[in-house]
Amino acid sequence: MREGYEQALVLAARDGDPRAVDELVAEYLPLVYNVVGRALDGHADVDDVVQETMLRCVTGLRSLRDPARFRAWLVAIAVRQVRDRQADPYRARQAGHLGYPGEADVSDPGADFADLTILRLELSGQRREVAEATRWLDPDDRELLSLWWLEASGELTRDDLAQSLGLTNQHAAVRVQRMKGTLDTARIVVRALAARPRCGELAQTLAGWSGRPDALWRKRLARHVRECPFCGPASAQLVAAERLLAGVGLVAPAAGLVAGMLGATGAGAGGAVGAAAATGWNAGTSAGAGASWGGATAQIPAATTAATTATGTTGAGGAAGTAAKSATWMLKGLAISKPVAAAVATVTVAAAAVVTFGVVRNGDAVPAAAVLPPSASSAPSRVSPDATVTPTAVPSATASPTAKPTPKKTPAKPVAPLPPTRRTAKKGAAVWDFPAVNAGLKAVGASWYYNWGANNDRMPASGVEFVPMIWGTANATDATIAQAKREGDTLLGFNEPDMAEQANMTPAKALELWPKLQATGMRLGSPSVAFGAADTGKWLDQFMKGAQQKGYRVDFITLHWYGGDFSSAAVGQLKGYIQQVYAKYKLPIWLTEFALIRFDGSGAHYPTDAQQVAFINGATDMLQGLSYVERYSWFGLPSTSDSHTGLYKESGALTPMGTAYRAAG
Repeated sequence: MREGYEQALVLAARDGDPRAVDELVAEYLPLVYNVVGRALDGHADVDDVVQETMLRCVTGLRSLRDPARFRAWLVAIAVRQVRDRQADPYRARQAGHLGYPGEADVSDPGADFADLTILRLELSGQRREVAEATRWLDPDDRELLSLWWLEASGELTRDDLAQSLGLTNQHAAVRVQRMKGTLDTARIVVRALAARPRCGELAQTLAGWSGRPDALWRKRLARHVRECPFCGPASAQLVAAERLLAGVGLVAPAAGLVAGMLGATGAGAGGAVGAAAATGWNAGTSAGAGASWGGATAQIPAATTAATTATGTTGAGGAAGTAAKSATWMLKGLAISKPVAAAVATVTVAAAAVVTFGVVRNGDAVPAAAVLPPSASSAPSRVSPDATVTPTAVPSATASPTAKPTPKKTPAKPVAPLPPTRRTAKKGAAVWDFPAVNAGLKAVGASWYYNWGANNDRMPASGVEFVPMIWGTANATDATIAQAKREGDTLLGFNEPDMAEQANMTPAKALELWPKLQATGMRLGSPSVAFGAADTGKWLDQFMKGAQQKGYRVDFITLHWYGGDFSSAAVGQLKGYIQQVYAKYKLPIWLTEFALIRFDGSGAHYPTDAQQVAFINGATDMLQGLSYVERYSWFGLPSTSDSHTGLYKESGALTPMGTAYRAAG
């Protein structure tokens, strides 16, 4: 029902219904406020960016082809506005007419979003620690966190998150995993700083710290915590952040912030909405308004005059007048389609409709101090929560009953028996956070797995070997390496260091850290590059030449491969790549990520299940037959809404790919 209601609301707003626009803005303003507020850490410009986002949403509704994608589309607008603000405040001011401050630009201590979250949502314990830990993230991680927080609390899906950032779901999953690792690091810092009595060595480490959280001090303090016998045990037993955030509501805009956005003082939210309705913002006609489309006011300046004349310039009426003036100012220089132009005026008025609410849970506002009075307009809403979407008209709030058809009994189709599980020492799987890890690994016959981390504390599996990894520079600490050493006798090197979005390391940096990995005495796999492992002069070639010159040990080569050719030729292409790499380095091969996915400028493209199954059948036969391929792992085990290559569902069912992989070996 909820999806039908939202889509109907978007369709009505797109067609120029001002009441639908009012409801749409009121419905989604808290979502946008949470994205922007958390990404900008409560910066003084949050209200400006939120207002600009909502304006661009309303004026751009005509370009939205699929109402079902509205939420991801809106969040993508918010992300772009945040990036504009972070990249160049002056350019953003020119593009968006935002009043950004200059070089003295600093966060507003009174609007710190972590404090707002803790206060308004009444967080305590580890939930409070998570909120405080967000202060320690860098801007890129805060941006991603602002979306993932909403995913964890049920406000966004992984598809929404990935589309908003312009990423594939798989790429988004890896970025989220990396960000969560940083967040957990920040959580142990927060816990250590809050401990009483405080560690004496930690107090010495804090000498010279300004008290302002940043990434550099996060790394310094985390290094102390991991190596300190006093702080270390206190930082254990962290509950997974997604479990802590499940069901946590949205932080709604504060009255002071929205009043500042509108430029109004002493105005009541309900009065603003009521006065606006009385002067034509939501009514069918308005004195001096001129032409109208579908009953919506068309001439914004006339409505501004009416609002100011009818209600004065103070109190609720003043807020309505100011809102009208603000909307008029925002429309300058923008090309807006006629049905939307009148509706834009409701953006700032609708923003006032939620200012007295402290929390929004699952779309329902929970009053914090007062309840809004009814709107001056007595007209009922044109969109019902129980409505269903039609392409031509807004659904009615009621529906005539219809007779329920008698269901016909159909014989159940026989379920094809699963092939026998073939377990081989070579076959493994790449795994990210997934509650069915243990059952899934057994179902597909995996002998080993890895999760891009140094331990498997969060996803243990009995009877299946776990292989740890030191993911990147930030993970190459003594404490993390010690964790990895406790997991077994084999260690995977850095993850895609040739990718800016992944470990992002130069060959020189990797060589600088390699002795720490080598000192474990574990069998070492090379850094796993994303591209060109066999090419002279590329990342892996530089690293391997440097390792040879320095006398460093590399015991096997790890590879990633994704095929963009979905034909039967893909198996031969993979085999050719592996053969080239082996011929170059004469070391055993571990293929730790592989699947058919084509990446191009428009995103990721996937084959049919039948094509993927055919590839699995041919590729695993080929890999089993190459004596120098020691191990391989499919990307990846979990089959969720954001994974199109997954093998196993949370429900306990194998996908077609999972059934094929089960029989491999």
